[in-house]
Amino acid sequence: MVEPSRENDVSEFEIFVDGVDFGEGPRWHDGALWYSDFYQHSVYRVDDTGRREVVVQVENQPSGLGWLPDDRLLMVSMLDRRVLRREHDGALVEHADLSKVAEYHCNDMVVAADGTAYVGNFGFDLHAGGMDAFTPATLALVRPDGTVEAAADDLWFANGSVITPDGSTLIVGETFAGRYSAFTIADDGTLHDRRVWAEVPGTAPDGCAADAEGAIWFADAAGRQVIRVREGGEVTHTLPTGAGTFACALGGPAGDQLYVLTAAGATPDEVAGTGSGAILVTTVPVPAVL
Repeated sequence: MVEPSRENDVSEFEIFVDGVDFGEGPRWHDGALWYSDFYQHSVYRVDDTGRREVVVQVENQPSGLGWLPDDRLLMVSMLDRRVLRREHDGALVEHADLSKVAEYHCNDMVVAADGTAYVGNFGFDLHAGGMDAFTPATLALVRPDGTVEAAADDLWFANGSVITPDGSTLIVGETFAGRYSAFTIADDGTLHDRRVWAEVPGTAPDGCAADAEGAIWFADAAGRQVIRVREGGEVTHTLPTGAGTFACALGGPAGDQLYVLTAAGATPDEVAGTGSGAILVTTVPVPAVL
């Protein structure tokens, strides 16, 4: 079990944005923080002053975000298991149909520099069946042209993921296994050489971000905290948030701002329409690779 502590090289959290129902998929891109709100059915862009604007609305719950090399926005549409694409003129079109790979609702996504996307999914109906219905998930590989194939199976609720700056490795959080698994990315985008990157027992890894030292900050959905872990499992920082904690991203002009998405719960009955969640921000000692 990871014990909460606050390291003296990290400043206190401040509220960056409030009025959030349930935020997910945060990414720093083009000088702003982008994130999805499940129950407001919107993708938002927030500049570094905290000014928020709706970029696009997604009826079936937006989640993971990323961009193609030509800067068109990709977003996961959770409930109908698709990836949507926002064209340069603002039109919203289907980029990929994940239904033949994803067993249940889709969630986080990471997009490589060449536009190849990797998309997780629940694997089973968590809210209706609980862990009694548990089924491992299959990670989807979406090529830049929108074709889809299975990338890796037997993932225990595939969740937040990162690609190392050199593009060689995909690291995937497995929420119900309390671990991060790593894969070597081949030239054709397929995944090989699966291994455990870090065990984080007693936690539920959710959205995450990698820094310039190769460590990962992750939201602990079970512990109301964010944690920084190195390959092999060494925990260097554990920062309590005081609320349910479901995603995080590194960004800001210098890449040293840690944005943490919090909510009072995860289901629509708990948080839809309440605006009770927030995005917290703090400064960390090791920045992202921007």
